[in-house]
Amino acid sequence: MSGAYSESPVFRGHIGQRIRYYRQRLGLNQTQLSRRANVNQGFLSEIERGKRKPSPSSLHAIAVALDVAPAVLIGDGLEHDTPQPLETRDLPLFGAIPAGPPADTQEQAEMFPVLRHLWTRDRYILRLTFDSMEPTLKPGDLVLVEYRPDVNPEHVQGRICACLVDGTPTLKRVSVEQQRNGRIVILRGDNPAVPPLLVDETQDFLIQGIVTHLVSRDL
Repeated sequence: MSGAYSESPVFRGHIGQRIRYYRQRLGLNQTQLSRRANVNQGFLSEIERGKRKPSPSSLHAIAVALDVAPAVLIGDGLEHDTPQPLETRDLPLFGAIPAGPPADTQEQAEMFPVLRHLWTRDRYILRLTFDSMEPTLKPGDLVLVEYRPDVNPEHVQGRICACLVDGTPTLKRVSVEQQRNGRIVILRGDNPAVPPLLVDETQDFLIQGIVTHLVSRDL
């Protein structure tokens, strides 16, 4: 461990120094952490050097990858390095995309705690099974989904959405193209081995929700 840090995990410093400390404690280099957290390595380097500040979503992803609470990375005093009770609320957790509002679905749901500021009644947790969104999202990841059944696909271009195509659930990035025969919705995975799915106006297509946060990942 670098002599810049005490043997104790408690030290004072900016967010970047704390991220570096907990990264090194896990034996990770910047490339490994950037892959785990799905952040740009150059951006991570600038954060650690104190030249940039992470967005709330980036900070949360880095904290998940380091297996620490975000408050541990934010604070600069003893209280932030001591486990603190977090105010959480439970949301339904599904193994498949529900076909209706999360509160009304007939599927037997587990419950999963999320931080209070992430909780609303129109959100739910989805457990990923397939690898079509690798490397952004991985099998076993838990993601927070905002229920948006009436959203226009053109308004969520590039976003990862929970969709139903002829009743079959899929989680993909949404894009829209106008072609001579009408509008085509293109559903793409981030895994280059997975071919895109083209949805025309003859098919029953619904966006059930928009993925907003990664809330849990096994390391």
